[in-house]
Amino acid sequence: MVLGTDRLELGEGIRWTDDHAVLTDILSGRLLAAPDDPTAPHTPIARLPCPLGAVAPVEGRPGHWIAAAGTGVCRVDPAGRAEWIARPEDDAPVPMRMNDGVADPQGRFWAGSMAHDATGDAGSLYRLDRDGRVTRVLRDITVPNGPAFTADGTLMYLADSARGVIRRYRVDPASGDLGTPEPFVTLASGSPDGMTTDTEGGLWTAVWGLGQVHRYHPDGALDRIIDLPAAQPAGLCLGGTDGRTLLVTSAHIGLPAPGPFDGAVFAVRVDVPGTPASPYRPTVPSAPAPTDRADTP
Repeated sequence: MVLGTDRLELGEGIRWTDDHAVLTDILSGRLLAAPDDPTAPHTPIARLPCPLGAVAPVEGRPGHWIAAAGTGVCRVDPAGRAEWIARPEDDAPVPMRMNDGVADPQGRFWAGSMAHDATGDAGSLYRLDRDGRVTRVLRDITVPNGPAFTADGTLMYLADSARGVIRRYRVDPASGDLGTPEPFVTLASGSPDGMTTDTEGGLWTAVWGLGQVHRYHPDGALDRIIDLPAAQPAGLCLGGTDGRTLLVTSAHIGLPAPGPFDGAVFAVRVDVPGTPASPYRPTVPSAPAPTDRADTP
C-alpha cells in the first residue's frame, strides 16, 4: 500500500512515534507526518532552512525533536524553530550535511555526516549524549546510513552505502563506547540505506538502486526480499498498532524519468514486529565543547 499522495525528492528518516509515522524530505528540510489515508497528502510538521536528515522525539516534551540537520545537531520546538547544539561539520574541508540518525534505547542520539558531493571518506558518525555532549565516534565514512540498534542497545549496525557494506559494533550500554567493527553484510549490487531491527534481532535495510528491502538474520544470512515499485528505497521503520507494518520511504532524486511511485512511502505487512522509535532522553545539559573520539578508520 502507498501512504499519501506526495512524491518525495529524498524521503528518509521515517520513524514510528506517538501512534503515527514521521519522516523527512532531506534536501527541502521538511519534517512530515505520513497519513493513514492513501488519498491524503503528508502533514507538514516543521521546515528548516537546511537539509534535515532524521529526528528523534524528546522524552517528556511532546512536539520537541532532536534533529540531524545542516552541519550538526539541533533541537526543534513545536513552532519549528531550531536551537543548535553543535555544528561540528562547519569547518570541514568540503561542504557537508548530516544524513541519517536515530536515538538508541539508552536515550542517546546518533547521526552521520556526509559530503554534499559524496566525497570519499569525508563523513563521520556523531553521538549526542544525554548531557548534551556531542562526540565524533567514527570517521572515514563516505555515506553513513542508520545506525540501527538491537532492543537492548548492545549492538549497533551502520551502513556505508557508497561501499555497499553494513558493519556491526558492540556498544557499551553505559558509556556508548563502540567496539571493533565486524563486517555484517556486503551487497553485490545496490546500496544498503536506512535500517531498523525487529524483536527477533533481524535487521531490515532498504536497498537503494534495486527497488528492494532485505531482512537479515542476526548471523547475516538473508531471510527475505521485498520488491517495491520504486527504484530508490531509502528509509524504513516498523510501526503500526502491532509493530508489524514495515514503512519504507523512497526518492526520485537523480532519476531521469521517475515512475509513478518513485518518492512514495510504502506500507507492507510483515510477521515479526518492531518497536516504536526510542526517544532522546536529556539530562540537565552541561553544554561542553564537542570532542573527538574517532580512533577507528
